[in-house]
Amino acid sequence: MTSNPRPAPQTRVPDPSPIFWVAKAVSTALGEAVSDFSIRALDPVVAVLLGFVFFVLALAWQLTRRRYLPGAYWLAVAAVGVFGTMAADVVHVVIGLPYEASAALYALALASVFVLWRRREGTLSVHDVTTTRRELFYWAAVVGTFALGTAVGDLTAVTFGLGYLPSVAVFAVLIAVPIIAWRMAWWTGVFAFWFAYVLTRPLGASVADWLGKPVDEGGVGVGAGWVSLALAAVMVVLVVVMRARRGSPAPAAAASLGGHSRQTLI
Repeated sequence: MTSNPRPAPQTRVPDPSPIFWVAKAVSTALGEAVSDFSIRALDPVVAVLLGFVFFVLALAWQLTRRRYLPGAYWLAVAAVGVFGTMAADVVHVVIGLPYEASAALYALALASVFVLWRRREGTLSVHDVTTTRRELFYWAAVVGTFALGTAVGDLTAVTFGLGYLPSVAVFAVLIAVPIIAWRMAWWTGVFAFWFAYVLTRPLGASVADWLGKPVDEGGVGVGAGWVSLALAAVMVVLVVVMRARRGSPAPAAAASLGGHSRQTLI
């Protein structure tokens, strides 16, 4: 008599498919726009506190699902985007830390998360995020990528004086680097995934700033409130599409950016 094998544990985060990257870029732009609008519409202290509460509740909901659900996951990503932007702005505006210093600080913090994650779990692949501890490492890395990406985006647009639209062009070009490097087998899928994950943050934030900022500040002048509404609508559509696709067969893990193929990071 043979016993039935146990089913493989479910991953708690999405496969990095093309729609994943579209949603990631939109969510980062949404976080930037919502943060800018809320800080202007509310008292900054109240806005930051509300952003923190939103972040904690959304992340708690995601962690208690114990499996990947598009609505819960992308709400948590949006919450990280909103609160992460606020936190990064507070470090610069309130504390007065230059963007060069904050970018270096966040890069060090993110590297520390990766080193500890690798040592404790032996993998940084998103396809292996099947336990609560691994998911906690994953979200710590996500927060780190948002903080680093925010600082780098502000560094190019403000400190280096490129402005928002040129920054969009720069990061649009740079984000092709990990894709090409992975396709040519120069980088592992895991390294390419996290490199691209960081770059989507300044890319999306630069787009949101370009659309929302006043014309005299280098933007189009649409307004952060209207940009927030438009991006929120796009995110809802993307989540609906992802939920509808969950029943279709998923691509093999090794065929996607962030998969197990050529995994030799850190």
